[in-house]
Amino acid sequence: MNWLTPHLDPLVNQLSTCRNCLGANTTRNTNLPGRGAVVELLGHLVTLLFPGCHGHAPVVEELAGNELRALLQTVGETLEDHIRRVLCHACAHTPCAECGECGAKARASALKLLNTLPAIRECLREDILAAYEGDPAAHSTMEIAIAYPGLHAIAVHRVAHALHKDGVPLIPRIMSEHAHSLTGIDIHPGAQIGPGFFIDHGTGVVIGETCVIGRGVKLYQGVTLGALSFQKDGQGNLVKGGKRHPNVGDGVVIYAGATILGGETTIGDHSVIGGNVWLIQSVPPGSTVYNSQPAPVIKAKK
Repeated sequence: MNWLTPHLDPLVNQLSTCRNCLGANTTRNTNLPGRGAVVELLGHLVTLLFPGCHGHAPVVEELAGNELRALLQTVGETLEDHIRRVLCHACAHTPCAECGECGAKARASALKLLNTLPAIRECLREDILAAYEGDPAAHSTMEIAIAYPGLHAIAVHRVAHALHKDGVPLIPRIMSEHAHSLTGIDIHPGAQIGPGFFIDHGTGVVIGETCVIGRGVKLYQGVTLGALSFQKDGQGNLVKGGKRHPNVGDGVVIYAGATILGGETTIGDHSVIGGNVWLIQSVPPGSTVYNSQPAPVIKAKK
């Protein structure tokens, strides 16, 4: 007998999944698509938006149409299955007015996202151009499409936001957190972001759920667009929803390390927010906000 054999049955009894276990996904209990399945679906969606860019080889031109049709079929069917399962899970916890219609709603949401892909790709074209025009280190638009983590995070966000806006639970958050883990850029799928958006370098950027960002905005690394405080009810529990994160107008540039907080905070169009600025109040259009430069201490080596 193996040394481990007598220990297995007690461990199995303790670790077996059950209805009351948090973090256990079973066919009888939650029946949700796993994180890996959603990430695989996301990879197919990114392929549809950037054909031949994120795989191992370029698309064979003569076969492009057939490959596109087959991939759309796979994505559509998988998306419908995943959405139906998350809707059923949500409905089991909070029954909706159309309970029992999860299948029809899932098909409608899947088709809606597929029909939105051309508009998302056009928006991403503006994002790529903004990156190319805004980064002197960029040698071509293809370099941005294939290699830039900021663009990848934005592309994932635009897909996740479309699903979030349509009321699809869980899946958009899995997508956004996967992009976060790859790029260090944390964008909640609820954030509204206009076209021509560029995140330069990107690591440490945080964009909260209720942010509204205009056209042609540029962020550097370490920028936080967050909440100033969290409202609580009479029992001390956090109140969900509500406007908690700032609005950023068109053409705004926010430099590295800046922190802008609060749902009532608005950065006016074409403003420039300097590095490491802490801002919890609105500024009018055309503003330049910066900290006084600290005097450096320079000691000569003896």
